[in-house]
Amino acid sequence: MNLRSLKFLSNLNKVNQQFAVIGLGRFGRAVSSQLHLMGYEVLGSDVEEKLVAQVLNEKHASHAIQLDSTDPIALREAGIFEFDTVIVAIGNYLEESIITTLNLKENGVKNVIAKASTEVHGKLLDRVGADRVVFPEHDAGCNLAHSLTKPAILDRFDLDPNHSIVEVLVPDEFHGKTIAELQLRSHYGLTLLAVGEDEGRFEINPLPNLRLNRGAAMVVVGSNKDIQRLPIE
Repeated sequence: MNLRSLKFLSNLNKVNQQFAVIGLGRFGRAVSSQLHLMGYEVLGSDVEEKLVAQVLNEKHASHAIQLDSTDPIALREAGIFEFDTVIVAIGNYLEESIITTLNLKENGVKNVIAKASTEVHGKLLDRVGADRVVFPEHDAGCNLAHSLTKPAILDRFDLDPNHSIVEVLVPDEFHGKTIAELQLRSHYGLTLLAVGEDEGRFEINPLPNLRLNRGAAMVVVGSNKDIQRLPIE
């Protein structure tokens, strides 16, 4: 059984969303490609024709078009204002990134996620209305640190800087014990959301008498400090 294929968190809120990715550099292509592989409808766009052609040739998106995202008319004609979520992946061109984000929010896009290259860039994106600002290099560094120190964590979703939902392998210390016996909330300050052993199947809100087995997966939510106290390597 390949436990990594369970990917409980990756399957949460799987709805018929549509995404637009503006900026098809390495970060934009990676986001577009992953969303496309997950089965979502993705429209990629960039001002550079060669990047658009690359995305189309390598099938990193459902569709890709060339446009200047600082031009609201071009965005409207492309239908980008109608998308559920738009990712602004223009990290290295501050003015274009800010104007694009502003265009999207002023024209009613509900969820705009923007890439920032510096702290100042991030603050400016916040000011013009970005719903979420991401720092890919910082996030990649944090994820690497987590994977090096806690490889038993299979998947992770950060709720805020201090709290997360994580999918982890059941530790050896928990093997053969029931959920009631473990008392995760009183001993670790964590809430158990789900337990899974069969590939792709999880038992949500499991009963207290469920017995955990070594190598299975469990999903917990709590503070990062408490998650670090779990007896996992």
